[in-house]
Amino acid sequence: MKQAVNRIVVFGLLAGGLMVCAAEEPGKNGGKAITGFAARATHAGNKLIYKDGGQTIVIQAWGRDSLRVRVTPDGGGQTSDWALDIPLEKPGKIEITPKAATLRNGKISVSIHDTPNCNGQMQFFRHAGDKRVPILGESDDAVDANNPGARTFKSVGDGLFSSELQFAPHEGERLYGMGENAVNAPNKVNLKGCTIDLFQRHMKAVVPFVVSSEGYGFLWNNPSLGKVEFGKDRTRWMSKGCKQLDYFITAGDSYADIMSNYADATGHAPEFPYWASGFWQCKNRYKDQEKLLNVAREFKRRNLPLSVLVIDFFHWDVFGNWRLDPKCWPDPKAMVKEMDEMGCRIMISPWTLVNEKSENFSYMKEHGLFTGSIDGKKDTVNDFGPHLYQYDPTNPEAAKFLWSKWKQNYVDLGIRTFWLDPCDEFHQIQDYDQVRFHIGTGKECHAWFPIAHQKNIYEGLLSAGEKEVVTICRNAWAGSQRYGACLAPHDIQCTFEDLEIYLKVGLNVMMSGVPWWSCDTGFISPDNKSPHFQELITRWYQYGVFLPVFRTHSSRPNNEPWNLGDETTYSHIRASLLLRERLRPYVMDQMKLATKRGLPPMRPLFFDFMNDPKAAAVEDEYMFGSDLLVVPITKYEMRSREVYLPAGTAWTDAWTGKKIPGGQTITAAAPLAHLPVFIRGDKPALLALFHDLDEPPTTPVGPESSK
Repeated sequence: MKQAVNRIVVFGLLAGGLMVCAAEEPGKNGGKAITGFAARATHAGNKLIYKDGGQTIVIQAWGRDSLRVRVTPDGGGQTSDWALDIPLEKPGKIEITPKAATLRNGKISVSIHDTPNCNGQMQFFRHAGDKRVPILGESDDAVDANNPGARTFKSVGDGLFSSELQFAPHEGERLYGMGENAVNAPNKVNLKGCTIDLFQRHMKAVVPFVVSSEGYGFLWNNPSLGKVEFGKDRTRWMSKGCKQLDYFITAGDSYADIMSNYADATGHAPEFPYWASGFWQCKNRYKDQEKLLNVAREFKRRNLPLSVLVIDFFHWDVFGNWRLDPKCWPDPKAMVKEMDEMGCRIMISPWTLVNEKSENFSYMKEHGLFTGSIDGKKDTVNDFGPHLYQYDPTNPEAAKFLWSKWKQNYVDLGIRTFWLDPCDEFHQIQDYDQVRFHIGTGKECHAWFPIAHQKNIYEGLLSAGEKEVVTICRNAWAGSQRYGACLAPHDIQCTFEDLEIYLKVGLNVMMSGVPWWSCDTGFISPDNKSPHFQELITRWYQYGVFLPVFRTHSSRPNNEPWNLGDETTYSHIRASLLLRERLRPYVMDQMKLATKRGLPPMRPLFFDFMNDPKAAAVEDEYMFGSDLLVVPITKYEMRSREVYLPAGTAWTDAWTGKKIPGGQTITAAAPLAHLPVFIRGDKPALLALFHDLDEPPTTPVGPESSK
């Protein structure tokens, strides 16, 4: 009888939404106060609660096979739900005994228990049939005296706490995701052993979601400044200033299940529009209306496909006026009309900085629509000269004002596609913790800037009647995908080394839950003439064919396909453009899966071939959708290379039609004319697209024919 009194069992009956609870009132046991573990662990509705050592842990079932954990120190609280603002709370199965408490939700469960050295440790498990497999556990220093525990908090003022959360990783565990981190993880897809700074800046876009080879995904739902260490002996998440720890963990039998659960929690990407699946032409920069139109006309004259043509920055007269300078763009409506008739969209890049000379400055300053600083001394940003202020996207009034100007001066002219560059706060790194936003300080919410700005523009476009929103963004955070954001590294070097680095960066972006990605075709390059450059740009275009968004951008004075080298170079680039045009229905199939299920359109080999251990070691090949294995060429004068073809299926060489058994490494030809590409199985309709590229495809490849 005593055992029954001390045992609490809560069953969440999902079908009827009914909860059955057999328990004595917490804190009482025949008139005697409950002590020990039973006094620390309770439940309230669907929440498992544990209190000890000045911390309160709240765990909830959160969507399919997933849990949300919040740990709040005394004096802390919740500023925002951040990326987890989609209500997904559901009943789970809670069980509390005198020694442990567990909560299970489908294929995942958590256990809280006391150890000899530390109270309230958490261990997470993945359930596969009757098996309960440990996937992640809080670390224990195993020192009785002065054991800091797995979770620590230290007040840093403003109601914020410096905090750490430590886990003990598995031997041989591989980790993927975390957004764009070329500096922190040079030339690696597997992030094990890397330390990643948790802040946004030019060429660095942190998305704090990581996927483990142990069968789980983990979201650090905390946009504060910080760091994560994926060390050999432990994984350590650190925040410089938060009010609580908040994270999401999900388990699955496959990587696809994990990504789908994550998309449910943080938001699915909207439907990808067909126009965005073609080729995007861009450079820094087309300076006036006639130059832009002449480029579009030349594409049409040469019968080259073109979906989007970009007006880059400095199209304004003064920073913050947010309009086309009439001296350079005398008739925007006529320009848009001609572009529409050619079947080409205009994308434009209005920045978020405001000069003191802008017509909008006085109003914005008077109404507090800029970011500020904690000490009031550094309210300006200075990368593009003095007297520049940053609009505050977390301020609803600032968002409303900025959108009113963008709508009047761009959308009402017919320009409906925006390049959100910059999409970070643009202060100096050393000042990040001094910035003050409407919703809090940079310490707490630095990485929220891109989300806030993307959301403002996305909702503004929808309110203006635009139903097909794609924004190119140089930064992102968890949940950016739901606002139509296409993450794209900017201003990268034009070298074979950088091509290889950003190939791997892109695969980690895909594993971060942001399915739309693009990559400059080597932004910084000195010339268009050397054989080395012409071969590099050929290889970069060939790689771009197999990206979710195929876009060129560069500082080259002439960045059009016909200006990138000799006739041979042009013929190869033209072939790449025509191949992408043929592949657009296939691309759209992958983007529909990205929207519906959160599946990344491009992904490392292990994603599709979990049962092939050799696939996990390959980091310089990838799957584009489920049917195409792409092998980028990242070395000068490479005309063949080794390629691993995963086991479990046969493969077809896309260029020769040769059938090759999987599970082996082959030497593949890599002539300058094309990359090695292999088709999974036998798909004649898909194979046909790789031949006779000067002719239109005879068989459409859609949802049925690509299977």
